[in-house]
Amino acid sequence: MSTSKRKVQLTTVGFDNSANRAPTPQRPVRSRARSLAMDAHIAPHQHPWSQFTFCASGLMQVTVTQEERQTTYIVPSTRAVWIPPQVQHHVVVLETAELRTVDLDPCVTPKDWTDCKVLVVSKLLRELVHALEDSVPGARDDAIMALSADEMARATTQALGVPMPHPEHGDKRLRALCEAVLRNPADKTHLRDWVTPIGASERTVARLFRDELGTNFQQWRQQAILAHALPLLARGMPISQVAAASGYASDSAFSAMFKLAMGKAPRTFSNKSHNTALRSQ
Repeated sequence: MSTSKRKVQLTTVGFDNSANRAPTPQRPVRSRARSLAMDAHIAPHQHPWSQFTFCASGLMQVTVTQEERQTTYIVPSTRAVWIPPQVQHHVVVLETAELRTVDLDPCVTPKDWTDCKVLVVSKLLRELVHALEDSVPGARDDAIMALSADEMARATTQALGVPMPHPEHGDKRLRALCEAVLRNPADKTHLRDWVTPIGASERTVARLFRDELGTNFQQWRQQAILAHALPLLARGMPISQVAAASGYASDSAFSAMFKLAMGKAPRTFSNKSHNTALRSQ
């Protein structure tokens, strides 16, 4: 499913930031499950603890605001977002989802994990998170928490975030352009054509990309395409269809771009067997 031109009516749902779910040195890893309908929206909020969030099934968009920059992640069921303490974030559900959030006390958090990142969710980690949902204090719970934290620390990271201008302090013209591209990442329009509707010159927008996002337009758009393509691959869509949905005329051109950016071929991220198992549940 392409979300590029879908008009949605978001439904805001609450979040629980209460002390009774807070991780502690005694119970440093706490997990919670939630079923959320498509277009559900968890309002911007933050936690005093770190959070590992992913979907057991479905697809979500997580947007985080850290310092003077905002980053959007499109997260399929095989990936998770790591969110450090006190980082504002909000979630939009793009496909009906089984949301899993894991909160971690600083005593089990890697010391250098101060930035948001995307992690690959291994089969073991997925099962550990499920086990945490029903665990009760005791030796078994302690073992599951310790192994969960270790598995998260060992998880493979991927540079899948799409940086966005700050919603308040960033340039409004640049944000309008970025949002337009995210709505339709397959559009191969040149920068000179994107800038006309926002009332800025190509030179000005090129400078804004460099100054506010630390990149150029082509590199930024490639990140947007990858963020769009990975969930499609994770759901088992054929590479030919993913290439077309990403604006590429041939599988080979798309695969070459993908492998150069990700270090692996697109088929590595295809998850047909996993999605078949989910549909059979």
